[in-house]
Amino acid sequence: MFKQLGLIGCGLMGGSFALALKQAGLVERIIGYSKSPSTTERARQMGVIDQAAESALLAVSGSDIVLLAVPVAATDITFRAIRHLVNPDVLFMDVGSTKRDVVDAARRVLKERVGAFVPAHPITGKELAGVQHADVDLYKDRRIILTPIAQTSPVLLEKAHAVWTAIGAHVQEMTPEAHDAAFAAVSHLPHLLAFAYFTSILQQKESEQFLALAGPGFRDFTRIAASDPAIWRDILIANREEILKQSERFRGALGVLEQVLRDCQGEALEALVTGVSHTRSHWRMGAGKNLKK
Repeated sequence: MFKQLGLIGCGLMGGSFALALKQAGLVERIIGYSKSPSTTERARQMGVIDQAAESALLAVSGSDIVLLAVPVAATDITFRAIRHLVNPDVLFMDVGSTKRDVVDAARRVLKERVGAFVPAHPITGKELAGVQHADVDLYKDRRIILTPIAQTSPVLLEKAHAVWTAIGAHVQEMTPEAHDAAFAAVSHLPHLLAFAYFTSILQQKESEQFLALAGPGFRDFTRIAASDPAIWRDILIANREEILKQSERFRGALGVLEQVLRDCQGEALEALVTGVSHTRSHWRMGAGKNLKK
C-alpha cells in the first residue's frame, strides 16, 4: 500500500495506471501533473487524480511511488525537473516504449540516484490518446517489461514486480538492449510500415476510390497507422538504429517475394506463403519459442 502516487503525465497510460492502483486499493492519494493544465484538470474531474500539481517536482514531493508517463523524448527534461527529490526509498518508473535512451537519460541526469529508477514498458495501449480514454483494465493480462540495470535497487525492483502484478499484469525482465532490438522487430517496424503503406495509397490519384473499396483485411493491416503521431515520432527516432536493421531484413524478404512474382514462379510463391501461413496460424501472443525462423 502506497501513501501517494506522483503521476507525471495524466494521459492514457498514466491515467490508466492511476485508475488501476485506485481500484486495487494500492494507493491512498494521487497527485498529478501534466504539461497541459487542461489535461490535469480533466484528470481531476474524472477522478483519475485527487489533486493537481503545478509542477513535476511538486507531484513527486511527498510521493512514495512515481510514474513518468511522458513521451520518451521528454524523459531527460523530466528527470532534470525532479532529480532533487529522487531518493532510494521512492519507486520511480516510466512507461516508455524504448528503453536504452530512457536508461541513458536516467544515468546522465540522476547519476548516483539512478538506483531508484526501474524502467518499465507496458505492452498495451490504444490508438486514441488522452486521459478521456483512460481504462482501469488497460494493464490487465498484459505484459510489462522491466529493464533494470546493475545499479537498480533490488528492493525497488521487487516492489515494481509487485505493483504491476497486483493490477493484473504479467511481468518479465530484459536488458534495455534486448528490449529495443525485440520491439524494433515486433512493434516499431510494423508501425513504420503501416505509415508508409497508407502513405503510398494516399499518394495515388485513385486513393479515394481504393479506400472506398477497402475491407476488413485493409482495416486490420492499417489499424496502427492511426496511432498518435507525436508519440511514434519519438519512438521511431529513439530506436532508429534497431528499426533500420529490421527494415533491411524486411526489404530482403520482400525482395525475394518480388522476384518470385516477376518470374511467375507460382509453386515457389505458394511454398513461401504456405510456410508463413502455417507459422502465423499457430502463433499466439506471448508465445514464440517454437516458431520457425
